[in-house]
Amino acid sequence: QVQLVESGGGLVQAGGSLRLSCAASGRTFSSYNMAWFRQAPGREREFVATISKSSSTTSYADSVKGRFTISRDNYKNTMYLQMNSLKPEDTVVYLCYALVQPYSDGRYLDYWGQGTQVTVSS
Repeated sequence: QVQLVESGGGLVQAGGSLRLSCAASGRTFSSYNMAWFRQAPGREREFVATISKSSSTTSYADSVKGRFTISRDNYKNTMYLQMNSLKPEDTVVYLCYALVQPYSDGRYLDYWGQGTQVTVSS
């Protein structure tokens, strides 16, 4: 199995920046598709950003495009989310996600971290 551990959350003023990290335990991190999601209390989980295995492709939700940057370091088994120009509405739990494809027939396994809290004060 793959274990994912998020870190870097905390309290920041509106307009400030934070960088989240997601450390993965797998030995083949470079073969994982990775993504960030977030979830506010009482709300549905929403997509934030995704990054391909070699970082060649990234995708962002419209709500964070231009402010957040997803990246990964396959040598360190770590994915990052650089968050700039933070807004109070970014005050949610951020979760790390990995999609693993160990089968040749297209089947996959997916994994979630426990989440890290981001609080943006106005």
